[in-house]
This record gives sequence, C-alpha cells and structure tokens, in this order.
Amino acid sequence: MTNEPPAGTVAGSPPPPPLPPAGKTSSLRPLIVILLSLCLGLFLVDAAMSLMDDTLIVLFDVHVLSAFRGLTAFFAVLMAVLIYGLMALTPMIPKRLFLPVTLFNPIAGLVAIPLLVYFHGRSQQISWVISFCQLICGLAILRLVHGGLKAGWPLVPEKRLGTRRFSWLNLSVFLLVNAFVLLPVVIVYLALCASLAVDHFSEGFLALRPGGFTVQMRKYVRADGKTIRLFPMAHVGDAAFYREISQSFPANSIILMEGVSDDRNLLTNKPTYKRMAKSLGLAEQQKEFRPRQGEMVPADVDVDQFTTNTIDFLNLVMRIHSRGMNARDVRELIQYSPPPGFQEQLFDDLLRKRNQRLLEEIHSRLSESDNIIVPWGAAHMPGIAKEIQKSGFRLTETRQYVVIRFRSGGNKSKTAGKESDK
Repeated sequence: MTNEPPAGTVAGSPPPPPLPPAGKTSSLRPLIVILLSLCLGLFLVDAAMSLMDDTLIVLFDVHVLSAFRGLTAFFAVLMAVLIYGLMALTPMIPKRLFLPVTLFNPIAGLVAIPLLVYFHGRSQQISWVISFCQLICGLAILRLVHGGLKAGWPLVPEKRLGTRRFSWLNLSVFLLVNAFVLLPVVIVYLALCASLAVDHFSEGFLALRPGGFTVQMRKYVRADGKTIRLFPMAHVGDAAFYREISQSFPANSIILMEGVSDDRNLLTNKPTYKRMAKSLGLAEQQKEFRPRQGEMVPADVDVDQFTTNTIDFLNLVMRIHSRGMNARDVRELIQYSPPPGFQEQLFDDLLRKRNQRLLEEIHSRLSESDNIIVPWGAAHMPGIAKEIQKSGFRLTETRQYVVIRFRSGGNKSKTAGKESDK
C-alpha cells in the first residue's frame, strides 16, 4: 500500500502551514492587521507631509502645510503608542518591522537635542533631515512587508503576523527591557544633554554635574594691574554658597550690583524668588548675599528703559511667579499672543541693554579701584567676558563654586587652576 499526498497538493511540495486555531485568535488577527496597516500608513503620510512642509519652509519660508502636518503627526504618534503597547500583550506583532515605526519619533527627538544645542540656528534644516529619514524608513519597512514597494490595502498582510496570541514570556521581557534598559538609558542621555546645553549656552560659566550646579568665577587682569572678577550668580542657591562668595571680596574692591530698579512703579508685581527658594529648600540671593567688604554700587537699568511689550509680559509672568498658579493667570499666559519680533525685543531688553549699562559702569569705575567685582547672573557673563577682553583684559584664573548641591553636605569650593587665553 502506497502513501498518496492529500488531494490538492503536489507530490514533493511541503505541507501547507497550519491554520490558526478558530475562535478569538482568528477574529483578532484581522483587527491586528488593520491596526498595523493604519500605523504604517499614518507613519508614511506623516513623513511625506513633514518633508513637504520642511522643504517649503527651508526654500521659501512658507508654512502653508504646518497645520495639516501637526494633525497627521498627532494621529501617527497616537497610533504608534497604541501599537507599542500591543507589542507587550501579543507576540503576533512583528517587532522587527514595527519597533522602528513606533520608536522613530522618540529616537529622532532624542538625537535632535544635541544637534539643536550646537546648531540651534539650523533647526529647520535638522527637521528636514529627520523628515527625510522618516520617509526612507517608512518606505523600507513597506518594502520588507510586501517584498517590494506595492500599493494596496491592507498595507500589512496577515501572513506577516505571528501565530501566538499571548505570551507571558513576551510580556515579561518587554516590561523588563523598558523598565531596566530603555528608561535608565533615556534618563542618563537626557541628563548628559542637559549638561551639554548648560555648558554650551553659558560658555562654561555654569555647569550641570552629578553633584549639582556649579559656577565658574573668572579673573581677568589688564597690563596695568587692573582686575575684574566675574562671579556668575543664581537667584536661588545654597546659603553656604552666598556666604562664601560674600567673604571672598577684597576690601578695596568695587562691587557692581545687579538689580533692575523701578522708580516709576511700572511693575505691578515685584520680582521675588521666595516661593521657589522655599519649595526647593534653598536660599534667596537677595537675603543671603551680603558682601562684608568693598563698596557696593548699583549698575543695572531701570524698568522704564524696557519696551511696553516687555513690561506687559513681565507683569504677567511675575504675577504667576509671585502668587502661584491659578486657572485665570495660566489661561491668560497660554492665550498671550506676542507681537512680531517680540523674542528679539525681549532678549534686547533683558540682556543687551543691561550688559551695556554694566560695561559703562565697569569702565567708569576702573579709575577708582584696581579690583572690580561683577556678581551677576550667569546669562550675562559670556557677553561681558567678550567685551572686557576686547579692552585688554586677559583671563588668568578660574575657580569653581557649587551653587546648588544635589546631595547633602556642605558646600566646598575648589580651585580649577590658572588658565590663559588661547
């Protein structure tokens, strides 16, 4: 007696794959196919829309597609989150194909952070590159799914799905990898990016370290012996930092103090950092910073030198800052519509005008003292340092101080050694 192949099969051909068990699994597979097809389709549409929008912006500064792009991006991200969650629940979803889809936007955002720190003037070009990479990634996955760039619905054939509906091993491994690998890696990466950003934008005057925030005092000396010390300050910090700084000034020094005056009472809410200091367990600069030696001289501008738009914005922000969050103030802040060029105007008022006033005071006081002390905010220091070096001052010494310590313990300063201009 000979064994004959079943009817409908060719001798020598492999047996057909086993059919999935009837019941809930068979009804779940078409739903998974639809969800995966929608996810991949939205990913491709978002990529194409983003690339067209970025191209128009880069070439012609036209933002006509930005609203549509935002809408498609919202639904694409929403679907990606859903599919990523389903990966933990069912092994049917092919992770090799859909992990790139679900993780592309988070990974692209993380990669973009250091690029935006060092090339923030090229943000639109960076966005174009990301959109282009997203489109290439989507087309590559579509090709892998279909074996070629074929159009048709569903985008994901059912044959690409796994056979098992649920697996405890899949769920356990998924949760463990996310909790003990991906999450710690992202946290460490973001901390490194924050450190890079703080160091870059402050040009080394402020640094974020595992132990806390540090500031760098820089001493500049001119050929005639005149000395300028730049002390980066913070409105809130450890009390020990302010006390240590206050005791370090020479007796014959002139201390040029920061602090915008308001002789005409244009600010409806006076700037205060009491709430912030209390909530963080820190001290306020204005209460703890009390130089014991030297002559303190006001060297800042008055509010009346700011533009009306800046004053109105400061009143809104300081109202929230001093009184705390409430629905009315937050709604007003969200609905605030800045006029054209407001960002540049605000930067000019809060930084450039004040730096210029400080530089004028520095040059006028050099004839009275050999030691000028400038304890101002860290944001002012890069511009001030550049200008005094143009006047013949040379960097001779730096010293680090811990302004906010993350761990318990007393604040200790450490000398960074002498450093020369290059």
